[in-house]
Amino acid sequence: MDIKVNKKLGLKERYSLMTRGLGWDTTYQPMDKVFPYDKFEGIKIHDWDKWEDPFRMTMDAYWKYQAEKDRKLYAIIDAFAQNNGHLGVTDARYINTLKLFLTGISPLEYMAHRGFAHVGRQMRGVGPRVACLMQSLDELRHAQTQIHALSNYNKHYNGFHDFLHMIERVWYLSVPRSFFDDAYTAGPFEFMIAIGFSFEYVLTNLLFVPFVSGAAYNGDMGVMTFGFSAQSDEARHMTLGLECIKFMLEQDPDNLPIVQRWIDKWTWRGTRVLTLVGMMMDYMLPKRVMSWKEAWEIYFEQNGGALFNDLARYGIKMPKCIAQATIDKEHISHQAWATFYQYGAAADFHTWMPKPEEMDWLSEKYPNTFDKYYRPRFEYWAEQHKEGKRFYNMTLPQLCQVCQIPMLFTEPSDPTKICYRESDYKGEKYHTCSDGCKEIFDNEPEKYIQAWLPVHQIYQGNCFPEGTDPTKPGFEPLPEVLKYYHLEHGRDNLDFEGSEDQKNFAAWREMATKN
Repeated sequence: MDIKVNKKLGLKERYSLMTRGLGWDTTYQPMDKVFPYDKFEGIKIHDWDKWEDPFRMTMDAYWKYQAEKDRKLYAIIDAFAQNNGHLGVTDARYINTLKLFLTGISPLEYMAHRGFAHVGRQMRGVGPRVACLMQSLDELRHAQTQIHALSNYNKHYNGFHDFLHMIERVWYLSVPRSFFDDAYTAGPFEFMIAIGFSFEYVLTNLLFVPFVSGAAYNGDMGVMTFGFSAQSDEARHMTLGLECIKFMLEQDPDNLPIVQRWIDKWTWRGTRVLTLVGMMMDYMLPKRVMSWKEAWEIYFEQNGGALFNDLARYGIKMPKCIAQATIDKEHISHQAWATFYQYGAAADFHTWMPKPEEMDWLSEKYPNTFDKYYRPRFEYWAEQHKEGKRFYNMTLPQLCQVCQIPMLFTEPSDPTKICYRESDYKGEKYHTCSDGCKEIFDNEPEKYIQAWLPVHQIYQGNCFPEGTDPTKPGFEPLPEVLKYYHLEHGRDNLDFEGSEDQKNFAAWREMATKN
């Protein structure tokens, strides 16, 4: 009797069958119709099999690996919640950092999930298709774990209640959202440069490392754990972005100028989004790990510089925006916090003026700029607040047509003068905040004239609850805009001093320490 023995596949053979072996050339429709978008950007691919799989992982191994991480993660999150870990953070100001993260970053994880799923479908090569699928699943997991970890704070504090509604409407959240909208509406290769390379590889350490380290330093073990859990995935994402760059450059020399233009564009777009991170690092963490300036020098000037030195062999140059970004590292966090302090009535978190010892720290970290340009203004506002004259700016700021940040940045050569650029297109004037954003607009005006700018929408009457009559005598627009945002005036916004969050945190911590 013959007994048939099934041969056990080796890891290499199994990997090949579970990834490259899943692809085929279509016969019922031509491949160009099945994959219509991987050529229109002008990128020339001659051999999809040259793609080097950066993940080197089959789907069953992926599930096993992620399940083990989730078991550890949720054990810590549950323990943190059950033991009232929220009362162990440094002080209640830190909680506003989490509000900004939940409303401004976590929804982007879901947008990245959708984006990579969409882009993977557009790639006719099996290698990038499988890689995009796995990253899409990673991004979905990141959104879920972040929401779960932060949901505990929603039980106790204001401002965590409706982040998915807010990301589509609130003025400052259009900054990160527009970044991903811009990438999502690009072609598949540009999306890979925008998210897989410029954001994941070049800029991700500037986002996650300071935030996660800040959480640990301020006693938030739950957030620290989901951050480190995500970072192990980010290492794979960084290799995917870099592989995509090298793959395109090795396929055809005509791809080089297209890739360089995308790197220039998306590195600049990314630095503008990270303005919010710089503000968080310098002003919103009660205990600070490092300054935004120090983080930029470590994670971009040093690490990013080494990366672009490596890519120079392909003809890639350092992004042209870096000269301005290097000047901006001295200013953007202070300028952003000054803006949010003024417009704190329309934000989903509380703002405040730094304490004297915190201003001393800023003076030490920014010896060339803080005392000269920002400390006098902040000390004046702090004094006004003590006198009961807390300053709120009740006007609406002009927004950049590209990055959608209010016109708060200054000229690279003059920190006392607002940077303002203007483009004419089809008889209309469009305003941008910098040379970088102006160049992006001028290269793709038809895309950016369609931008949904929150301030413009308010002026057009599109940001009020249904049935609101703005022509009614005595109409006050701010309360109606806050209703449209789903913000409760006096609870979710305004100054930290005297807020419900501050009072509740102090009362609950006192009870916990007495027991």
